[in-house]
Amino acid sequence: MAAALYLDSSAILRPVLERGLSPEIGTRIEKAEVLVTSRLSLVETARAFHRVRLLGRHPEALIADGERAVRGLWRHCEIWELDKEVCELAEAVSPTAPLRGLDALHLATFILARREIAGLRLLTADDRLHAAAGSA
Repeated sequence: MAAALYLDSSAILRPVLERGLSPEIGTRIEKAEVLVTSRLSLVETARAFHRVRLLGRHPEALIADGERAVRGLWRHCEIWELDKEVCELAEAVSPTAPLRGLDALHLATFILARREIAGLRLLTADDRLHAAAGSA
């Protein structure tokens, strides 16, 4: 298991919104000595819960439980800011990968964090981001 993990919002949101944090993801997170994410993950997860609430397909108690779980997780993470260096790297990172803008911001943050945190691994449910990180 990785001693340090970069968590993007998809790795957390998909399992939480679908059925709760998966045992595999939960185990990887628990075993990590260092957890890192981008400020972007906090925004993305908050917005996702707003969308779920507006759709009205899930009970409020379930949504509130999910929000509390995700906020609790983010409290254990080093939060990397979306600064000029991240944004400039995101503009140029993996130019041949079909990344959307927010994914490029995650990848740029991961790359910069990996320079400072030995052995940092990416935990994502996004196949494009995973592939781009493997070649970055």
